[in-house]
Amino acid sequence: MQKILIVGAGFSGAVMARELAASNRYTILVAEERDHVAGNCHTRRDPETGIMEHVYGPHIFNTSNKVVWDYINRFGEFSPYINRVKAETNSGTYSFPINLHTINQLFHKNFNPREARKFVEELGEKKMGVPANFEEQALTLLGREIYENFLKSYTEKQWGCDPRQLPASVLKRLPVRFNYNDNYYNSQYQGIPTEGYTHIIQNLLNHPNITVKLNSKFTKGHEADFDYVFYTGPIDAYYGFAHGRLGYRTVYFERHVFDGEDYQGNAVINYCHDKVPYTRIHEHKHFMPHEKHPKSLYFKEFSKETQENDIPFYPKSLPHDRDLYGIYRSLALKEEKTSFLGRLATYRYLDMHHVIDEALQLAHKFINRKGDLRTFQKLSDSL
Repeated sequence: MQKILIVGAGFSGAVMARELAASNRYTILVAEERDHVAGNCHTRRDPETGIMEHVYGPHIFNTSNKVVWDYINRFGEFSPYINRVKAETNSGTYSFPINLHTINQLFHKNFNPREARKFVEELGEKKMGVPANFEEQALTLLGREIYENFLKSYTEKQWGCDPRQLPASVLKRLPVRFNYNDNYYNSQYQGIPTEGYTHIIQNLLNHPNITVKLNSKFTKGHEADFDYVFYTGPIDAYYGFAHGRLGYRTVYFERHVFDGEDYQGNAVINYCHDKVPYTRIHEHKHFMPHEKHPKSLYFKEFSKETQENDIPFYPKSLPHDRDLYGIYRSLALKEEKTSFLGRLATYRYLDMHHVIDEALQLAHKFINRKGDLRTFQKLSDSL
């Protein structure tokens, strides 16, 4: 059996490991530099409150891909969960993402969907032509009052820069609805693992052909001992940052225990003004509403530039970042026995279901390849 090294025990690495192991053609070593599996999806029972804690921030699984949904449900039970975010602004607290209720509240109107759509279209500032950045895109689509209430200060805190420095494409992730649907996602399937994400990853990795080694940091050269490598870490780190570091934002959390059943009345509240330095507060017990706990656990979330010892979360993908990634990508395409997959290795913001889908595709392509390992044709869109 051929020896495979998989670097990283998040969803990308775990799904890849499981699929290769299940073929009974390979023995797999999964090397993870942290002291736990599941990457940024890691969950645990908080020792003080007993609440299921999303250690690196909340993750709500959502997808309309039935193949991915059926696959992940093989490895753990999911409890239904709808993410209903609230946003605190200078004008008050509103339903978020922006929907018909938000619009009617903010402007003290009683619009129907058609009237609201026409009203927001008229708010948009159309004189600036094709939007060149995030702020221009927001002003064009939504107008100044919506932009300044919900987006401007939050974006400055989250990204650490003037919104005019961000590409217009960043705004595409924000839905605006002209009905009363306050579900943050439009996906057909939504939920949170009843026993946490780490339990799901542990089940994925529970196979006799898989060995997991924690606290194991990969350095280039380790691949020499294996027939093939799948790398899910930061692509710039793989090359020792030889051409510079890609830009990321990271988040960190201020932990609080509330001596009462409910601190804020909702799982997630965004703070869209500059009166406080944090971007949002998430109260973990609300992610598992079927559980009862006498105390509550909540985290204030802060955003900052990623330094050398920080965990990268969000690729900034500014023009110089994209140029730098192009250099690393060209090096990656020349690798003979290493493939790159996942968020960090491909420098893209990917949701969990996208990560799983790409790992499944690449695993099956690898298993069904023709020719030896060194001539394996990588999925070009995974780089």
